[in-house]
Amino acid sequence: MSVLRQDADSIIRSALEAALPDNAVRKALDEIKFNKGKIILVAAGKAAWQMAKAAWDNLGERISGGVVVTKYDHSKGPVGNLGIFEAGHPVSDANSYKATQRAIDCVSGLEPEDNVLFLLSGGGSALFEKPLIDEAECQDVTKQLLKCGANIVEMNTIRKRLSAVKGGRFAQLCAPAHVFAIVLSDILGDPLDMIASGPAYPDSSTCEQAAEIAKRYNLKFSAKAKALLSEETPKTLDNVTTYITGSVRQLCASAMKTAKELGYQPVFLTASLDCEARDAGAFLASIARDHQDTAESLAFIAGGETVVHLTGHGLGGRNQEIALSAADGISECRDTCVFSVGSDGTDGPTDAAGGYSDNFTKYVLEQEGVSIKDVLADNDAYHALQKCNSLIMTGATGTNVNDLTVLLIRR
Repeated sequence: MSVLRQDADSIIRSALEAALPDNAVRKALDEIKFNKGKIILVAAGKAAWQMAKAAWDNLGERISGGVVVTKYDHSKGPVGNLGIFEAGHPVSDANSYKATQRAIDCVSGLEPEDNVLFLLSGGGSALFEKPLIDEAECQDVTKQLLKCGANIVEMNTIRKRLSAVKGGRFAQLCAPAHVFAIVLSDILGDPLDMIASGPAYPDSSTCEQAAEIAKRYNLKFSAKAKALLSEETPKTLDNVTTYITGSVRQLCASAMKTAKELGYQPVFLTASLDCEARDAGAFLASIARDHQDTAESLAFIAGGETVVHLTGHGLGGRNQEIALSAADGISECRDTCVFSVGSDGTDGPTDAAGGYSDNFTKYVLEQEGVSIKDVLADNDAYHALQKCNSLIMTGATGTNVNDLTVLLIRR
């Protein structure tokens, strides 16, 4: 393994460890003054198990019961008396609906002195779902949104209106009990009504915005779904207190610290990377070319969440596309690499967290008869990176605070 790859792995490992939600959940719990009634715990998202475990370790049998719903292979075993469910992501499935109904059952019939501890993280839009439309259409709408290149805010503006739990509606189902929501942010700017589609936060989006998004991307809906897009979501909630914890900035800060310890001069670019994945890769490659004469090792660090506009039928994800698209531009550089990783440990519909490329990647792929241009056109970054041992595999991490993208130039 090259020194560059070792440095990349060290930066990834330390950043993910720093972004785990355990300490953040415990800190938020220290601030909460629960009512005297029972505590029902509901956790939803890719980090749901880790957040629920931290809460149980803190509160123990004060928790009367509840539900944890997370992505497949993200549960690490039982947590107290909580029901643990794994379900589909990025498209909801039967287990999503079953788990969400169980959560609704748990919060039904509560009294004003009762509490709902709601632990929310990214991925909840698919995992925590009770559709107001046919389940098959719910899945189809999500697939349309994923394919068209809509960003996460646009996607969730649509999905809120087709759900019985999104856009503040879950908090309404919990009433008259008070909801204490601890939210791990995975969206740029931390918009609380958009993270996991805001089940317990007043919705700032409007029907007019939803209609405009549907028109812009030429989305196909049934008559029932079209009617729901015209029904406004809750704009006020009087039974919720929200605590936001964790962010992509923390992820970037840890990466910068480790890079400096490894001998790199860290350069923070942005925590709001938001563009086409392949454009981000090309941009980082251009930075690399402009700094080849540097006498010191440099680490350019960015956080955020890019998008992929599907044009082919291959396998991959946004972070893999960033790495592969950078490979062409850094092929004439020396001791240079680009890597990008999803903090949750999964990139798109794959088992990889992201991808890595260096100044040899293009050459290695050419020896295999692989054209980077053709691979990107088919959105098949996974198999290309697999050929040169450049997939980043972390497994489920227990957190979810956007993506980390880094350019290293070693001298």
